[in-house]
Amino acid sequence: MTDYILPFIGMFGAVSTFFVAHKGKQGLVRASALLSLIVGLTCFFGKELMGEELAKLIPIYFIGGSFVGMTAPNIISSHRIIALSGFLFAFVFMFSSKWFTGFGGGLGTSACVSVVVSYGMMRGYSKVAKRQEDFK
Repeated sequence: MTDYILPFIGMFGAVSTFFVAHKGKQGLVRASALLSLIVGLTCFFGKELMGEELAKLIPIYFIGGSFVGMTAPNIISSHRIIALSGFLFAFVFMFSSKWFTGFGGGLGTSACVSVVVSYGMMRGYSKVAKRQEDFK
C-alpha cells in the first residue's frame, strides 16, 4: 500500500514547491523549506492516524519531490513535466537509494536523475513533433 502512495507524494512535493516558488514568488529555498516543514510537522503529530512507517516515509519523499520542484522555470516551465519528474523521482529513489550513498545523497541525486530524464523526454518529444510537422 505504501509503495502506491509514495510516487504521488513525490509528485505533490514537486508541483507544490514549483507553484509556491514561482507563482507565489517565494523563492526556491523558502518554498521548499516551508512546505517541507508543514509536511514534517503534520506527519510527526499525525503518525497515529497514518501509521509509523508512512509517517517516516512521507517527509522523505516530499522533500525529494521538493528538490524536483526547485527546477528553474527556464529549464522546465510546465507543471505537467514537473509532476512527471516528481513521480519519476519516487521510483528512482525507491529502487536506487541504496546505490547513491556517497554521491551527494540519494534524495538530491534521484531528483536530478528524474529531472534530466523528464527534460530529455520533453526535448525528444518536441523534436519528434517538429519533424512530423515538417513532413506535412
